[in-house]
Amino acid sequence: MTVENDMTLALRTAFQPSILQVENESHRHNVPPNSETHFKVTLVTESFVGQRSVRRHQSVYSVLAEWLRGPVHALALHTYTPDEWQRVGKAPESPDCRGGTGK
Repeated sequence: MTVENDMTLALRTAFQPSILQVENESHRHNVPPNSETHFKVTLVTESFVGQRSVRRHQSVYSVLAEWLRGPVHALALHTYTPDEWQRVGKAPESPDCRGGTGK
């Protein structure tokens, strides 16, 4: 399995999300081809009701700790309750890479 697939399975198991998108954004960064180092996670779950953003992120970091200690260099988290997701409808776009190339 790939890092992306492993993280997806771990998050799906831990949160039973209504929406889960794990996107490998490594190709947008100054890393070798086929890297799995930069990810964007959009997670919508009832589990986040009543939790502030920091607590939600801590929960996700806890589930993904194995990968954050290893191959994952960067993780963008967008965590929502179903009601919040109804209002926003999509996660923000990731900015262009500004590191590693001397730009």
